[in-house]
Amino acid sequence: MNSIRVDSPAKLNLFLAITARRADGYHDLVSLVAPLAWGDRLLAEKTGQGFSLECADPRIPRDGTNLILRAAAAFQAATGWRGGVRFTLEKRIPVGAGLGGGSSNAVAALRALNHLASRPLDDAGLLKIAAGIGSDCPLFVSGNPVVMRGRGERIEALAAESSVRLSGRRLFVLKPGFEISTASAYARLAQRARDGYLPEAEAERRLAAWFGDASAPAEEVLFNSFERPTFERFMALPVLSERIRVRFGLVLHLSGSGSACFALLPPSGGPSVDEVEALVREAWGPSALVAETRMA
Repeated sequence: MNSIRVDSPAKLNLFLAITARRADGYHDLVSLVAPLAWGDRLLAEKTGQGFSLECADPRIPRDGTNLILRAAAAFQAATGWRGGVRFTLEKRIPVGAGLGGGSSNAVAALRALNHLASRPLDDAGLLKIAAGIGSDCPLFVSGNPVVMRGRGERIEALAAESSVRLSGRRLFVLKPGFEISTASAYARLAQRARDGYLPEAEAERRLAAWFGDASAPAEEVLFNSFERPTFERFMALPVLSERIRVRFGLVLHLSGSGSACFALLPPSGGPSVDEVEALVREAWGPSALVAETRMA
């Protein structure tokens, strides 16, 4: 096979507790993460030698700073494969949204290369490379909901009875026209000396309580350390949150470090995407993103 097209899903941090800052500058976290049935797509086509990237979105870098090309270089170093590939990225996940787009793209590139190179790596090998590229990359290797620990490199799969409470849940992904850098989000969190970080023991207690109650819906596990300082800093977020609560009875939550938010829909019914889109654009303007999807 000379080409392959790979899905590159967005993700939601349903539970995201930042527990401490590490000596190496990274942060420790405990997070329950679910991939979505919505995201980018990556086409990988064999060429002579070297790696290149094409994308219609002008904001996407095409040099070695792009995680797709970094992943390709890491794959080559790990396997010794000397083939060349041209990547074409169909971009839907917005940049700076906290939806894991760049990390997902990197893992999609690893999967595509592994296929084109006749699968020299198993999932454990892909996971090892992914962990070296970025903190969010390992979670995309399994394609299922996981718990992340450490700086994101320690991955634990969910038990079947927990995954079933997430799989297929419908939701809206909403993003305003502005972006939030991860570095600035962590800086705001660190400034909140008293309530910025959630102790690891408390984070684990909350997750264990949800896992231990098979009747508890996804709504009962939702938490994000970034949400309070981010909603305080960017007033467009709480403004829409209140409007969407009053109008539709939905609760808006931050995903990752923002600026994207999500609102879980009831198992049946709920507002249409057109109704929500009208309200979002009234609050956030025409540049806002509105997507209806589900957890994978």
